[in-house]
Amino acid sequence: MDAGKPSATAFSSAAARAAHLVADDEPRIFADTVAARLLGGRADEMIGYHRAQGAHIILAGTRAITTVRSRYTEERLGGHTQYVILGAGLDTYGYRGDAGVKVFEVDCPATQEWKKSLLESAGIPVPASVAFVPVDFESDDLVARLEAAGLDAERPALVSWLGVSFYLTREAVAATLARVGRLAPGTELVMDYALPAGLRDAEGDAYGETAERVVAESGEPYRTAFAPGDIDALLKGHGADVAENVRLADAVPPELWRRTDSLRPFDYFRLVRAVVTG
Repeated sequence: MDAGKPSATAFSSAAARAAHLVADDEPRIFADTVAARLLGGRADEMIGYHRAQGAHIILAGTRAITTVRSRYTEERLGGHTQYVILGAGLDTYGYRGDAGVKVFEVDCPATQEWKKSLLESAGIPVPASVAFVPVDFESDDLVARLEAAGLDAERPALVSWLGVSFYLTREAVAATLARVGRLAPGTELVMDYALPAGLRDAEGDAYGETAERVVAESGEPYRTAFAPGDIDALLKGHGADVAENVRLADAVPPELWRRTDSLRPFDYFRLVRAVVTG
């Protein structure tokens, strides 16, 4: 991966969210109205793949996971005015969401500088409600960095950690959860994780067989999978009680899966929501 640019998977996730609005039928799972602009000159090419080959298991599967996890997470914002996005990549909430929510985009400095250049090229202003928080996850104190950027550490926040955990080692996942566990009691964390072989359904096995090869070839291999009980125990061990641990099929209202297009829930990724107890 080029350290000076967002990862290929960050581009792919943004393209999938954008493509959902043109490649899939109603009902819409999630509407990211900014992602296509952020992709700039690559938008037509990347969204075009979805329009031309939208039923491909990787393309349809990526649209499913990215739209479901975004909707599931952002629905939690009703009770929070602080939103911390770990590994923010090309997330767009700060540029289309509630201006009353303070958004902290946490990522490595090079990725953030690249994102800023994409925003500038697209003519998308950075609102005062968005703070970029450059962090080296291996050496920086996450809570201190967030406080320096304006986070009120005495008040709960919503923390999202999406599309990241499966690229890390178990030790790195645990280290990040330990940092989140230092935030104010009542803070909510939403993260996704991958299931190991043997716990997936048939569609999940089919997706994983192809996806694992594709991401490895791109230089960003999957490294970690968790059984649901293991991720629950890991969160508990770092000061967070699990409120929900759900399949894609159950993370959004059931009527959203009554579809005429190629989007289907599959059991390879799951979503877990936990509350910091302090």
